[in-house]
Amino acid sequence: MRFSEGVHRLHWATAPLRMFVILSVYFVLLGLPLLLTQTEDGVVLVLTPKAVARFVIVTVPMAFIAVGVGLWAWLALRFRVDGDDLVVETGLLRTRKRRIPLSRVQAIDVVRPLVTRLFGLAELRVELAGGEQNAIALRYLGRGTAQQLRAELLARAAGLPGHTPEAPERPLWRVSGGTLLASLVLRLPVLGTALLLVVSLVLLVLYAELGMLAVTIPALLGLVRAVVAPMVMYGDFTVAISPDGIRLRSGLLEERMQTVPPGRVQAISIVEPSLWRSYGWARLDVTVAGYAGERQALSSVLLPVAPRQVALHLVAQVFPGADVDAVRLLPASSKGIAGAASGAGTDDRIFVVRHGRVCRRTDVIAHARAQSVRLTQNPLQRSLGLATVHIDAPPGPVRVAAADRDLGEARAILESTARRAQAARAAAGDPARWAARRS
Repeated sequence: MRFSEGVHRLHWATAPLRMFVILSVYFVLLGLPLLLTQTEDGVVLVLTPKAVARFVIVTVPMAFIAVGVGLWAWLALRFRVDGDDLVVETGLLRTRKRRIPLSRVQAIDVVRPLVTRLFGLAELRVELAGGEQNAIALRYLGRGTAQQLRAELLARAAGLPGHTPEAPERPLWRVSGGTLLASLVLRLPVLGTALLLVVSLVLLVLYAELGMLAVTIPALLGLVRAVVAPMVMYGDFTVAISPDGIRLRSGLLEERMQTVPPGRVQAISIVEPSLWRSYGWARLDVTVAGYAGERQALSSVLLPVAPRQVALHLVAQVFPGADVDAVRLLPASSKGIAGAASGAGTDDRIFVVRHGRVCRRTDVIAHARAQSVRLTQNPLQRSLGLATVHIDAPPGPVRVAAADRDLGEARAILESTARRAQAARAAAGDPARWAARRS
């Protein structure tokens, strides 16, 4: 399929799927209550002629409304690829056209919720620079169509012809279910919450103290959020390296395939909780430009758990030539509160900050990704002659800051990092059309 030829629509099954959703919501909120009848025994479901007639009178118009909304939504969206732009048109009576330069594409995701998997459908999400409001979501395409469109958009964004075949990939790591579960459990907050849950349950059973439910229920919900939800989200997690970027696949109920083009990862944090260190495990959190809101939270993990050497290898793939362990880290000032565990260092490619005792984090940013460098002082730091140097990237979960440096050292870091960042950006150039520049 050539998306640059003609105008394309969403998959035809999008219309009946929307109808089904509307009718399901209607039945739960209004349709079922119409079938209920008040009796001496209370409100019961009795299919009396009066109840059935009432249900039919309301349901028939709702069915026509659902059909109209489903068809309207399907007919109202068209898209095509025009040169290096993705053109999306919406509306029937009043048409709105959006022309999105593919050079602004930060990531392209193919998402398959559980219901759409039954129909062989997929959602294509195009994340753009500028945040959540600028993202494009095509709900829904056929699975094969979504993958073809994704491949064409990535090729054109890289400066290649649209008919370029999908780039091959090299699998890097697959997270097993047992390792993922163990990593989620072996965290101090999770173990503390589990202990609290057990104690509250014992007191609830032994003393029949219903007030313990105020502890039991929040603890149970906390464990669901900390263990069950990540297991569902990151289950069957794989990461692969491809010329068109980093490919991530995960999800037990909702399959998610994410492709981050080269140069779009802004900063990385290597997270090593204390209980993980004996196993040599680490997690990679990232800031990717373009993600915002809920999608930023869903896309902030580049690798949920893996051996530390695998994590470092992936960092070197994201920031070519980076060797985190080779960067010499200088400790923070002993006068500050950051402590001896905090250190910062740099080389010609990256700036590295390490902090935290119980949960050690190593924040890494490439000089080419730094948007600004600034120096700040709080009242305590001013009195002690200290300062914090911030290396700013787009908003995200990773924030790189060297805290509690002596003022003279902080100013030297500020000046040298600004020079390195300027030189690195000049050498790296614009990340758009990267394949054309390489060739």
